[in-house]
Amino acid sequence: MAGEKPDYIVVEGPIGVGKTSLATRLAKSFDSDLLLEGAHENPFLERFYQDPRSGALPAQLFFLLQRARQMQDMRQADMFRPVRVADFLIEKDRLFAELILDAEELRLYEQVYEHVTIDAPVPDLVIYLQAPEDVLLKRIARRGIRYERKIDAAYLRRLSEAYTRMFHFYEDAPLLIVNAAHIDLVSSDEDYDALLEQIHAGNTGRQYFNPVAAVI
Repeated sequence: MAGEKPDYIVVEGPIGVGKTSLATRLAKSFDSDLLLEGAHENPFLERFYQDPRSGALPAQLFFLLQRARQMQDMRQADMFRPVRVADFLIEKDRLFAELILDAEELRLYEQVYEHVTIDAPVPDLVIYLQAPEDVLLKRIARRGIRYERKIDAAYLRRLSEAYTRMFHFYEDAPLLIVNAAHIDLVSSDEDYDALLEQIHAGNTGRQYFNPVAAVI
């Protein structure tokens, strides 16, 4: 894909890393459709952050059914508008399920998952944003969503470790791993343009974009 515009880009990473903001900006740059996971549409998400034990299963099942529907809609519309940018990878659903559900809930989730039709297209490029927990906490606080105030460093650490494990074994699509700790891909044109250069250069297999290391 060197020199070509990827038709389907997915931006992923833990809460607060900036995946939705980056996906939105990329969609504008590529004049493409934008597919967002729509966390604000989940009526159980606030309950989960207030009381994880009672809110985890309904919140996760809602996300599973929502994402399955989005993937089906995307498949059906491919012939009309193939270029898209999304802020979620369908594989994240199981990642969160294994992270937040207890053993019995996970068994129920897996039974539902087996009966849900998920025909997800394979991305041309996955951009995985990484940042340490203290950076994520600052960014979460800055955006000021009330129910996210319950998120703590311990949860973010477990989440980041789960993402690291998932992408360690991920081989379905080209993967660009970005150290997003000290760059601003939303407000800084310089940082954003440097990332665009990486995308346009083409990616096969696993690549790394670490602006801090590049400066040193």
